[in-house]
Amino acid sequence: MPLTVLNVSYSLARISGKTAGGAEQVLAIIDEALVRAGHRSLVVAPAGSHCHGLLLATPPLPSSLDEHAQQLGREEHRHAVVQALKRFQIDVVHLHGVDFLDYLPPAGIPVVVTLHLPLDWYPRELFHVRRPETYLVCVSSSQARLHPPEALMLTVIENGIPLHEFGSGGSKGNYALAMGRICPEKGFHLAMDACSRAHIPFFLAGTVFGYPAHRTYFEQSILPRLSDTQRLLGPIGGNRKRHLLAGAKCVLIPSLAMETSSLVAMEAMACGTPVVAFRSGALCELIRDGRTGFLVNNVEEMAEAIAAACSLDSRRCRAEAEQRFSAEHMSTNYLRFYEGIAKDASRQSSTMRTVEAA
Repeated sequence: MPLTVLNVSYSLARISGKTAGGAEQVLAIIDEALVRAGHRSLVVAPAGSHCHGLLLATPPLPSSLDEHAQQLGREEHRHAVVQALKRFQIDVVHLHGVDFLDYLPPAGIPVVVTLHLPLDWYPRELFHVRRPETYLVCVSSSQARLHPPEALMLTVIENGIPLHEFGSGGSKGNYALAMGRICPEKGFHLAMDACSRAHIPFFLAGTVFGYPAHRTYFEQSILPRLSDTQRLLGPIGGNRKRHLLAGAKCVLIPSLAMETSSLVAMEAMACGTPVVAFRSGALCELIRDGRTGFLVNNVEEMAEAIAAACSLDSRRCRAEAEQRFSAEHMSTNYLRFYEGIAKDASRQSSTMRTVEAA
């Protein structure tokens, strides 16, 4: 039976092919899979987003994402969710933002919440929500293991990428690459230092969002390190992204946060490129140390691993991605999850009507 699913982005994140956020990329993959499977996909996201289903756009994002903008974004999302529930017969609501508690729908409809970020980044009350039919999803086993003892039952649905969009082959260039949101917890300045030690050019592809802390980090830690051999590429997507990933000697992930997953690591391996990363959260699950990349503890070890990256087999990296990181597998799991909880909700509703009639 076709479903109508409302996916709700983080209130300050657009959905697009060049987005730097993993949560936004996952939402986009689910949206496309819903449409392809014959379901109805609705998406609440800021204006300027692109999706395969029906976009229910909130106002455009301001250039400065200060506290006022964040509060306004949550209010706009709350209004959009309320209006969507009035306008459409929705079977499942799927929330992706760290601020979802501000626009959590009232009881009466199943809600899925994917916890894309480290669990300690969420308000503690998340784990005390007693709203019926509220389902929390983690994106990796390592993330789920860190849940508080009082947390609701957590389901694990691992992230995936569209493997057909990434290919390996061709010769490797003499550069290292990093990609993602340019912010303090990503630690890209450490990757730049490691490349300086390894005497290899470094390319950084990503976006500086309008949060004050992100801009300060860029101005103080990234901008002074830029040079002819340490270059900022800005946001990239499509063929340029694929070519850069496939041509890199290695992809660097110097994250200072407990990573819950890493689409960048998956994309790199799908292109036959090894990943050098700090031992952080799910990165220890994704990377086969010494086979598809290296897990390191500091800048010095990262520099040594960059030099050793050429010893790893590109074909092994691609095979690992094909075996473990399929977007089709991820979206199939989500669609089955939707169908199961929607069916349970329908059954409970039918039972209540029967009791009331008696």
